Amino acid sequence: MAKPMTKTQLVAALADEMEADKKAASAALDAITSVITREVAGGGAVTLPGVGKIYCRERPERMVRNPATGEQIKKEADKVVKMTIAKALKDSVNG
Repeated sequence: MAKPMTKTQLVAALADEMEADKKAASAALDAITSVITREVAGGGAVTLPGVGKIYCRERPERMVRNPATGEQIKKEADKVVKMTIAKALKDSVNG
């Protein structure tokens, strides 16, 4: 498996795609990240066309096991961020 792209590499690639400087690309990436974070933290969802949908899902209270001791512990309800991958991206990877 290849190493994931770093933020610096992503900003450089984005600057090339936008035909802009790295400072503008970095500002655009930070703005997108901020908008997504604010929306998902507020319980909403964000769809990135061609990439997927990012949303927050609530998990109910449940019993979990401590792997070190084997003890059963009751875990409180919490929230988890999920992402559904778009069909277009799946198709481009598989075909």
